[in-house]
Amino acid sequence: MQFSAQQIAGILNGSIEGNQDVSVSTLSKIEEGKPGSISFLANPAYTQYIYNTNATLVIVNSDFVATAPISATLIRVESAAAAFAKLLEMYNQVKLNKTGVSKQAYIAESATIGENIYAGEFAVVSDNARIGNNVKIYPQVYVGDNVVIGDNTTLFAGVKIYSDCVVGSNCIIHSGTVIGSDGFRFEPQNAEGQRKVPQIGNVVIEDDVEIGANCAIDRATLGSTILRKGVKFDNLIHIAHNVEVGENSYLAACNVIAGSTKIGKNCMFSGQVGIVGHLQIADNTIITAQSGISKSITKAGEVYMGSPAFDANRYRKAYIHFRNLDNLAQRISVLERNKQTEE
Repeated sequence: MQFSAQQIAGILNGSIEGNQDVSVSTLSKIEEGKPGSISFLANPAYTQYIYNTNATLVIVNSDFVATAPISATLIRVESAAAAFAKLLEMYNQVKLNKTGVSKQAYIAESATIGENIYAGEFAVVSDNARIGNNVKIYPQVYVGDNVVIGDNTTLFAGVKIYSDCVVGSNCIIHSGTVIGSDGFRFEPQNAEGQRKVPQIGNVVIEDDVEIGANCAIDRATLGSTILRKGVKFDNLIHIAHNVEVGENSYLAACNVIAGSTKIGKNCMFSGQVGIVGHLQIADNTIITAQSGISKSITKAGEVYMGSPAFDANRYRKAYIHFRNLDNLAQRISVLERNKQTEE
């Protein structure tokens, strides 16, 4: 699909500088621009590339001043970064705009299906499931019994959603993620070993949630494991049974949240954070990479670091001493030897 410079300028509310009749069909980085592509310049560190790029169109800030001839046609906008992000979103919508139900997909007769859905090859929609409008179910997705999927949600290839779980509207779940697997709970039984405790709850995912690839969101023992509106997960995250993650919280890759922990709103956790079970994490908490949280965080807006984690400022000060422990130990040994010699 091709777009003219005039069409793009209209979409972005920009002005054209150069050949208004050119058209493009793809996007590119400015340093790798090729004919027929559109790129952008927002970071001054990349300014050098605009003078020799082969991109046909380049989006620039309205105040950009060229210091040499430019062969590309420019589109001047208030914010080049924001404008290009808008184009990326539009491009992705066109690219992923799939419709129709494959003959190789299975949809149970008792399932309720909305309008304009896509179901790819070997997708399965089970008994009494309810699928909203404009939902995209990619190949090899499994939707279990009684599952509810809201409007405009996308389930990429290989997603598995166990029975009775609920996924809201405008959600994105990436490949390999499992929603509603059993929570990890066993009870000791003397000579019988460990007895599995049945997990009969579900997972509830509210609107506008995005979950990365290969995540595991366990169902509750009773009640629900809940991801509130606007939650964003990176890849490889494990959420245990009965956990609740508050609105608009962001978790980077490899986070592990143990059972029944409640995470507040607007939290940000870096990679490889681990949190033990039955804790409360206050709103707006920031936890740095590889931190281990072993007790509740009750004051909103704090930054935690380390394992076990504590206030980040205190941790940084303590770490200075930790790095010097070997030198301090050697100095103490010398002092002790000198004292023994004097005695």
